[in-house]
Amino acid sequence: MGPPCPRCGRQAPAGGGPFCPFCGRYLAALRWVAEPPPGITQPRRVPVRARYTGPPRYRLLPRWGFPLGPWKSPEPEQPHPDPLVGTRSLVGSLVPLLWATAAVALLASGAEVWRYVLLLASRDGALQAEAVAASDALVASAGTVAPILSLVVGVLMVLWTVRAAQAAGDRAQVRPSRSPRMIVLGWLVPGLNLSIPGSVLAEIEHSAIGLPADRRPRPSRLVLVWWGLWAASVVLTVVVLLWSLRTGVQARADGVVLHAVLDLLAAVTAGVTARLVLRITRLLAPAAPRRREVLMRVNPAPA
Repeated sequence: MGPPCPRCGRQAPAGGGPFCPFCGRYLAALRWVAEPPPGITQPRRVPVRARYTGPPRYRLLPRWGFPLGPWKSPEPEQPHPDPLVGTRSLVGSLVPLLWATAAVALLASGAEVWRYVLLLASRDGALQAEAVAASDALVASAGTVAPILSLVVGVLMVLWTVRAAQAAGDRAQVRPSRSPRMIVLGWLVPGLNLSIPGSVLAEIEHSAIGLPADRRPRPSRLVLVWWGLWAASVVLTVVVLLWSLRTGVQARADGVVLHAVLDLLAAVTAGVTARLVLRITRLLAPAAPRRREVLMRVNPAPA
């Protein structure tokens, strides 16, 4: 029997030809299927699951990840640091070092006086070896520590002056009369360091008090006292350096006296400098008044 007719559904007899003998429909319906030639397609790869070998390991510490601690909102960055904040931050280190320098300089002055007393006593007889060794050790120790402290204090003092001048200019809304470079040179250059530091501190005090910018600064008594002590210290330092070039027993004895006076003057200058730095800093940033709560009780009226 042939295939059934898709139109009438009757079974065509075998050998009846490609057409239905009943309705004449073509019986050989063709269906084209496109298939690739053999050898072209690749076999599908089955993924193989790797065996778990533990957490990942790194040769170097990874730099990615979140920082430790809770999240904080980013603070706005200031284009330039506040000079007033820098001035107040330096005071915490400068003032204690100034008092330490005063103490060491006073100790060095006492050691020089003791050495001079031993020189006077050596004219009448021999000295004890223990006293001479102790005096030399005290002079050497104080003479080593005092210059180191003076150098550190000098650097902090110059930096504090630069920041204080900028803070005073911001407070008075004026531009400082001297640039930071000129202030630094005024502290370091011989000759200029006799006038520029005092005038700069007087201008800072003038602006910190809030006086008019067009008025000529008149330094206070504390600034004048410091100015005189500073100038005397600079001049006496030069004299001591030149005196050390002389030779002879009497010159050395006089040098001991000059060193004692210089150390004593340095101690007084350091103490006055500490007070001046504190005063100017408080003028630039006055402390807020403390408020205190007072609890009052009202007794009831007697019956």
